[in-house]
Amino acid sequence: MVVIGTWNLQNLSRPGAGPGTPQDEAAYETKLDGLASTVNRLDPVLLGVQEVLDPKALDDLVERLDGHWHVLLSEHPDSAPHHPIRVGFLSRRPMKRLADTTAFPEQLLPVQSGDDGGTIHAMGRGVLAVEIEPAPGHPLTAAVCHLKSKLLKFPDKQNPNQDRFDTDDEGERARVGAYALFRRGAEAAAVRALADELLAGHGDTRDVAVLGDFNDGPKAATTQILYGPPGSQLDHPRGAARPDPGDAMRLWNLAPLIKENAFSRVFEGEKELIDHILVSHSVLARAKKVFTGAGEPLESTGEQPKAGKQPSDHAPVLAELAY
Repeated sequence: MVVIGTWNLQNLSRPGAGPGTPQDEAAYETKLDGLASTVNRLDPVLLGVQEVLDPKALDDLVERLDGHWHVLLSEHPDSAPHHPIRVGFLSRRPMKRLADTTAFPEQLLPVQSGDDGGTIHAMGRGVLAVEIEPAPGHPLTAAVCHLKSKLLKFPDKQNPNQDRFDTDDEGERARVGAYALFRRGAEAAAVRALADELLAGHGDTRDVAVLGDFNDGPKAATTQILYGPPGSQLDHPRGAARPDPGDAMRLWNLAPLIKENAFSRVFEGEKELIDHILVSHSVLARAKKVFTGAGEPLESTGEQPKAGKQPSDHAPVLAELAY
């Protein structure tokens, strides 16, 4: 069996990089030890990661992992200069970089990003695609992404270099929520465009996975953009076992195969599954087990970003594939 997965590492950085990061060396060492213990226990062959704030911190993490690992990071960190998080891959196998892009589809117009009329012309952070061989002669193409957060940030007019995380202006809250949804929807369309290239109409024979933090549940409109042709999802009445012309371009969300602890974050006390593994038809046949891998019950997080006692406020989501 080969395990692949995705994990949001929650602002992985060396100490003192701002809100939500370890504030001293002791907290940093505790976070690294917790992350490394989880990865070593789960032993994935390929792990997509999000929220790498400092690449040197990822190097520190890799030093704590068992065995030899290959690392590739997107060259496109978050466009917010004070919070340059990015996605990447850790792999037991050599990786070939296939794509690293922020491009919206050519036909998609820029989307409004704020009250000042500013627009977003590309994804806020890159989506990275790689190819590995989980078993000799069996290539797997995988893309990792991190779509726009549901965490709303409001501009601080008195300090342009900072954001507020709350407002008592309900009109502002509604508008900023819409701007975030505009961006997440456009980003989903961009990732789907890359998936189309990776599948190339051969998803029934080509092993492709798209994984990451989608910042929304399996039924959300933004998440469903990534599925491609509608119908035949694992929880759809027609069922995935029923062939149809869309299979060659469809991606299946493996979420319905999670038998227990089917959530990857607890927000304001509510359990939610916002981290996903989508696979092509050929990979779907290989999926034997899908699970979340937190070492202990997740703490609840809220609107204000902060480092908790756990190594991350997300649980990793993983799939065992037969190769």
